[in-house]
Amino acid sequence: MDRPAQPARITAAIGEFIRLESAGGILLLAAAIAALVAVNTPFATAYAGLVDTTIAVQVGAIAIEKPLLLWVNDGLMAVFFFLIGLEVKREFLEGELSSASQVVLPGLGAIGGMAVPAAIYASLNWQDPLALDGWGIPVATDIAFALALLSVFGRRVPPSLKIFLLTLAIFDDLAAIAIIAIFYSADLSLTALLVGIAALGVGVILNRLHVTRVTAYVFVGVVLWVAMLKSGVHATLAGVLIAFCVPMRGPEGRSPLRQLEEDLHAPVAYAILPVFAFVNAGIALGGIGIDDMLHPVTLGVAAGLFLGKPAGIVAFVGIGVLLRFASLPNGVTWGQVLGVAWACGIGFTLSLFIAGLAFEHGSGDYFAGDRLGILVGSVASAVAAWLVLQWSLGPGREETSEQA
Repeated sequence: MDRPAQPARITAAIGEFIRLESAGGILLLAAAIAALVAVNTPFATAYAGLVDTTIAVQVGAIAIEKPLLLWVNDGLMAVFFFLIGLEVKREFLEGELSSASQVVLPGLGAIGGMAVPAAIYASLNWQDPLALDGWGIPVATDIAFALALLSVFGRRVPPSLKIFLLTLAIFDDLAAIAIIAIFYSADLSLTALLVGIAALGVGVILNRLHVTRVTAYVFVGVVLWVAMLKSGVHATLAGVLIAFCVPMRGPEGRSPLRQLEEDLHAPVAYAILPVFAFVNAGIALGGIGIDDMLHPVTLGVAAGLFLGKPAGIVAFVGIGVLLRFASLPNGVTWGQVLGVAWACGIGFTLSLFIAGLAFEHGSGDYFAGDRLGILVGSVASAVAAWLVLQWSLGPGREETSEQA
C-alpha cells in the first residue's frame, strides 16, 4: 500500500518546492528593482550608508567586524548554502540523484552550461589577469528566477521538464560550491582551518551517534562558520558541510533533514535571498555609455549567460542523446529543452555572489561591469526563454478547449 503512494508524495513535494521557489523569484525581482531604484534616485546616499554600515560582534578574544553587505554575503548566505546542502543530500539519498539513469542527461547539460560560458568569458578577458578572475560568474543559474519563469506557463509545462530543470540546477549548485571552495578562497590560516576541520569532525561524530537534535548541529555549524571565516576558505561553505552531517532519518520515522528543509525554505525564499538581492543589485545606471556595455568584463558575463548557457546545455544534452547515453524525458521536446536552457542563463543571485568574491580585492570598475553584465545577460535570457517556451509548449489546456 505504501509503494503506490510514494510517487504521489514525491510529486507533491516537487510541486510545493516549485511553488515556493517561484514566489521567491518574484520577491527577488522586486528586491532587485528596489535596489536599482534606490541607487538611481535621491535615496542613493541612504542606500550606500545602509550597505556600508559596520556591525561588530565580539565574544572574548574573537571579534568579527564587517559592513552589512558582507554580513549578508558571508552570514545570511551561509544559511542559503546550508539549505542547498540539505537538498543535495536528500536528492542523493532518495531523490532525483539517487538513480544514475535519471541524472545523466541533466548532468551533461550542467557540464555544458558551465564549460561554455566560462570559455566565452575567458576568451574575451584573456589578456587581463585580474578580469580573468571573473570566469566563474556566468556559470551560475538562479533557480528561483528560472522556476518563477517556468511557472508562468502553468499546466502547459510537462512535469518531466520541471524535474529536468530541478536536477540540472542541483548540479549547477554543486558546481558553484566547488568553484567557490577551490578558486575563490583567500590566503589560508592553518590554525583556523584546523579548528574548522575539528568542528566538522564533531558534526560527523554526531551523525554516526544518531544524534537528531537540530540544535547540536546548529551549534557546531556556528563554530565551523567562524572557523571558515577566519581561515580564508569562504564562510558560506560551512553551511554546506554541516548540512551533510544532518541525519536523514530519526526515531519513529521522523526525518531531521526533511524537517529542517521545510523550516528553512520560507525564510530563505522570502527573506534571505531578497535581502541579498537588495544589498547587491544596486548599480548606478546614470552615465553608462557604449564603452561600459562593450567592456570585456561586461560582454564576457552577458554573453556567457545569454549565449553560453543555452549553447552549452543544448550541445551537451544533444551529444548525450546522439551517443545514446540517455534520452529526452517523456513528453519533452528539443524546443522545450532550449527554453529551459535559456532560463538557466538567468544567473542573478549566485552570479552576483561569485562576482563579489572574484573582485572584492580588485577594482570597483570590474565589479560594476560584472553587475551590468549580469543584469543584461539575465534579462535577455529571461526574455528569450519566455519566447521559446511560449512557442514550444503550445496552447494551454484552456486555449485548446476554447478552440474545440
